[in-house]
Amino acid sequence: MKEENVIILEYLPNGYPLESKHMPIAQAIGTTNLTLLELVPRKGILLKEGEEVYIGEGKRDKIYYILGRIKKEKITEIAKKHLAEFVEKIVKQREKEYVDFFNKAEAINKRIHQIELLPGLGKKYMTEILKQREEKEFESFDDIRQRVSNLPFPEKIIEKRLIQELTEQVRYNLFLR
Repeated sequence: MKEENVIILEYLPNGYPLESKHMPIAQAIGTTNLTLLELVPRKGILLKEGEEVYIGEGKRDKIYYILGRIKKEKITEIAKKHLAEFVEKIVKQREKEYVDFFNKAEAINKRIHQIELLPGLGKKYMTEILKQREEKEFESFDDIRQRVSNLPFPEKIIEKRLIQELTEQVRYNLFLR
């Protein structure tokens, strides 16, 4: 499924500083699949960080064309800052989806479980989460926090993992394709 809309993370009116081409570039993230994209705006269009822009199949009023996915090493520091803010909003909006991850996560192989791939969660937390969800599925981040003792904020753990998957090379993607 392709992205229809994106949120502008950074707009570079003169392109990337160390490249010879000086065409405007925008770094953006898709609102559906969280795809990081490089976009070329139409002539005379200024994009604002945080602005939602249509990039679907129909007529695009602000975007001339999509260059493609951003290579992880090309994401600017400003884009990373805005990415963190966007991911925080998305995790709040899609709480049910991420809570379901805690309810349905499975072993990847005999040695590692999906839950262990979340930042800061090891075998101890994994065992407790599996035990708690067997008794009753989790209903919210608060529910997870209350039933799994000493667990830091589960929403922050999900945010950290999403940002890792977006900006670093990871062996297994839990949330992104």
